[in-house]
Amino acid sequence: MKKMKYVFLFLMLFVTVGCGKEVKESEEKKMTGKVSVEMTIKDYGVVELELDYDNAPITVDNFVKLAEDGFYDGLTFHRIAKDFVIQGGDPTGTGMGGSDTKIKGEFSSNGVENNISHERGVISMARSNDNNSASSQFFIVLKDSLFLDGDYAGFGHVTKGMDIIDKVVEEAKVEQDGESVAKENQPVIEKIRVKKDA
Repeated sequence: MKKMKYVFLFLMLFVTVGCGKEVKESEEKKMTGKVSVEMTIKDYGVVELELDYDNAPITVDNFVKLAEDGFYDGLTFHRIAKDFVIQGGDPTGTGMGGSDTKIKGEFSSNGVENNISHERGVISMARSNDNNSASSQFFIVLKDSLFLDGDYAGFGHVTKGMDIIDKVVEEAKVEQDGESVAKENQPVIEKIRVKKDA
């Protein structure tokens, strides 16, 4: 009976370790490669993005989870700086808000290698002076801004629809500071969806 007990415990340990290994392997598989996302901007259309797990796994994982939870649905672009960036993803619409989670900044000045350069069409994370303060706010680069490299976490790029982004920027009613947009004039992100077949 005692011998059977030890055999049972050994089998339980083997099964537990085996399951843990499978979960770890599936997580590692999930955290590599590319993921396709569609962002629908109200009255303008769909912008397609390709996110890069290989260069920014934490950032992409955070963005995908928020998108799948519907966090971005109905939020806006609160900052539109012509020839620089269009920024959104803040639930307050002020540039001061975010989600409940803050993530590690995946860029070289924060000790993380990231080979995505801030060229036109790149999507990157906004943050405060704290390197690890990025949350839900993101920006899309309108004109090559390589001076951002090493200090901001680029995590993908627009594959289709930069013409839509350009139209949003062109028609935006920007305040006198040249980049903030009054709440009633902020372009609306109807939804962001992860393409399951990607």
